[in-house]
Amino acid sequence: MGRYVIRRLLQMIPVFIGSTFLIFFMVYALGDPVSALFGDRAPDPATAAQIRHDLYLDHSLGAQYLHYMKNIFTGDFGTAFSGESVIDLMKHAFPVTIRLTIVAILFEIVIGIAFGVITGMKRGKPVDTGVLLLTLVVISVPTFVTGYVLQYIFGVQLKWTASSVSPSAPFNELILPGLVLALVSLAYVTRLTRTSIAENTRADYVRTAVAKGLPRRRVITRHLLRNSLIPVVTFIGTDIGALMGGAIVTERIFNIHGVGYNLYQGILRNNSPTVVGFVTVLVLVFLVANLLVDLLYAVLDPRIRYA
Repeated sequence: MGRYVIRRLLQMIPVFIGSTFLIFFMVYALGDPVSALFGDRAPDPATAAQIRHDLYLDHSLGAQYLHYMKNIFTGDFGTAFSGESVIDLMKHAFPVTIRLTIVAILFEIVIGIAFGVITGMKRGKPVDTGVLLLTLVVISVPTFVTGYVLQYIFGVQLKWTASSVSPSAPFNELILPGLVLALVSLAYVTRLTRTSIAENTRADYVRTAVAKGLPRRRVITRHLLRNSLIPVVTFIGTDIGALMGGAIVTERIFNIHGVGYNLYQGILRNNSPTVVGFVTVLVLVFLVANLLVDLLYAVLDPRIRYA
């Protein structure tokens, strides 16, 4: 196991370098940060030259990337055009989005897996058909439509929750945004769990457990569910980074100043240091999540061993 982890960590290095370079190239090579800083006004040539020098933009793209990588390993992600350090923006944004992602993941795990088990055990029955139709509707409706509808119903009409989230973003205010963020992934988790459960119910080890007279609950939880969760865990693990980076719509609807909000503002204003810095951290989140998912395989299925 230890050698496998070391090997995976070494494999993450070229992936991280390649991903961050691609992001850096797309942001800095395809746009002019100095022109974006001044907007419609034409900057004075001397002023523009000084800003380019301060931002290290008067060097080649490769030199800029190496300079950026050297700085981030010392905790310096640059300075946003607003004058605020990017690392300070991250300190405020990432805790909020992490809390939002935790709520969303809990919805996926609890509701998605529960519905998947129920429909998988009752395949072809009315409850199975009803849940499948419901998940199809959820997948088909865009997130911004679902978000505004649920915000209007529960926040404006019923007043069960605030229609917008306060700057501190406590967990109790993130329940509805977390549900909105999780809905599409929840539907996929339900369908994936249903398919896996339905396939494994016909497996030999399940029939053997039933023939031995084991209680139905133990057969489902200890044998059937444990082996059926491997594809579900894969999906949820890779979905963590997608939820954090894809929360732009949800955070805009509920006025949450998290990662998605900062990315949206950075893209809108062509604030290159903010966009590159936040996406760099999201790349690390994706890589770590994938590593943890691979390690969980051995926990769920003892037959899996890493050399």
